[in-house]
Amino acid sequence: MEECLAAYNSGDRPANERSAVKLSVHAFCESAPGRSVEIRVPPYIAAQAIAGTTHRRGTPSAVVETDARTWLELVAGRLDWQEAVRLGRVHASGARSDLSEWLPLKALRPS
Repeated sequence: MEECLAAYNSGDRPANERSAVKLSVHAFCESAPGRSVEIRVPPYIAAQAIAGTTHRRGTPSAVVETDARTWLELVAGRLDWQEAVRLGRVHASGARSDLSEWLPLKALRPS
């Protein structure tokens, strides 16, 4: 993930962007298990997380959608959740769609 963030800062698109996004979304889902919020980082992944009402069909009642760079900056702690929402870099709707409780993702930060 650090390689991706460094590439973004250099103005490049990282070669490993897809794998970094997928791995970090899966890690997020492990740290906040459930099926009440759909996390979307197109075109790479859509996954469900956070305990609560289980979504089964149609449009979920809670959706968080963002681009790869924003997602990786959020999970790494380089971008604050509220700031990302305020700037329109994250679109969050529905109950439980505030991910600030789980971000930055502790599982991905070096100890």
